[in-house]
Amino acid sequence: MQIKKRNLVIVIVVAALFGSVVTFAGMNFIPGQSVRISKDDYSAYKTIMSRYAKVEALYETLNKYYYKDLDQDKLIQGMCYGLFEGTGDPYTNYMSKGEYDNLMVKTTGKLEGIGVTVGASSDGYIVVVSTVKDSPAEKAGIKSGDLILAVNDVSYKGSQLDTAVANMRGKVGSKVKVTYLRDGKSVEANLTRASIKLDSVFAETLDHNIGYIYISNFETDTAAEFKKELHGFEVKGVDGVIIDLRNNGGGVVESGIEVADLLLDEGVLAYTEGKSQERTYMKTTAGKTSLPYVLLINGGTASTSEIVAAGIKDNKGGKIVGTKSFGKGVIQSLAPLKEGDAVKITIAQYFSPKGKVIQGIGVEPDYVVELPENSKVDTQLNKAVELLTNDK
Repeated sequence: MQIKKRNLVIVIVVAALFGSVVTFAGMNFIPGQSVRISKDDYSAYKTIMSRYAKVEALYETLNKYYYKDLDQDKLIQGMCYGLFEGTGDPYTNYMSKGEYDNLMVKTTGKLEGIGVTVGASSDGYIVVVSTVKDSPAEKAGIKSGDLILAVNDVSYKGSQLDTAVANMRGKVGSKVKVTYLRDGKSVEANLTRASIKLDSVFAETLDHNIGYIYISNFETDTAAEFKKELHGFEVKGVDGVIIDLRNNGGGVVESGIEVADLLLDEGVLAYTEGKSQERTYMKTTAGKTSLPYVLLINGGTASTSEIVAAGIKDNKGGKIVGTKSFGKGVIQSLAPLKEGDAVKITIAQYFSPKGKVIQGIGVEPDYVVELPENSKVDTQLNKAVELLTNDK
């Protein structure tokens, strides 16, 4: 088989760009404008050309007719962004080296910023899942359900979630402007970044001899803290416990499983499954607290918190009170590339023990109780107390 040298260059460029997935053995250059390749390589070439010929044509057209010289590296980077955006999944992204480095800072726990947990809405926006108590975001009035439109006047959409988060973070004392949408109205908030303190577990005893444990997020030591507080209530002999997962944006999955293990007997808490991922079960072991409990959730309850809530609901543990959870139930795999950039790909999703989908749907409470904005009465908490005192 013979192909023109120009097209061969395209093939080699594509192969180099995507990690040399395609190699061409037995290539023989001959005089003139052609090279000789094997039949198998020619078949591979045809596949690549059918896949990338249009992109190459657009690339050449843009370079030829655009009114200024173009940065070729940025054009190629733009192709990478576009490829992943084509999935329609806001959690599957290509990241530049700078974006990946920023994500690693976040992952390793240097928490300096405004104190929000965000996700991607089904209509392509960045939505506030929850705010950290006493954080700059909470003090500025930003709430769960608000849609982040811009950071420092740069607009972002759901597919740019990680970049928006990176730009909301920054050194303590530095300023950042966040533009968000609430009830159709655009609001600008000028915030001063701070060091975000994440005390993940808070406990107290309420009236009617009811224990109360609030979990703000799941960190590596959350399960140990929760176990200590729960054991304290068992020793004290309270009549029941309210476990509050409202505005808990998730966190370390293993911590969530350990918390659920204290609330459920032996069984399946959830399972994961994907196209190239075999079904994997997350299980709880025998032995649970003897105390009756009620779980509180709302629209800010996301990710790991939803796994716990879905498992408790399907296993008929404690009753669940509040409003439907956020609906974030997918797993991402992060792969750094050789030039310092990276890709993040959704590889599987979580299912409840009964096979219910969490992603995009959320968990429905057993008792739907709304909490009116600016209400001085916590109607959801009161319903949980009512259920526990009526069970005595």
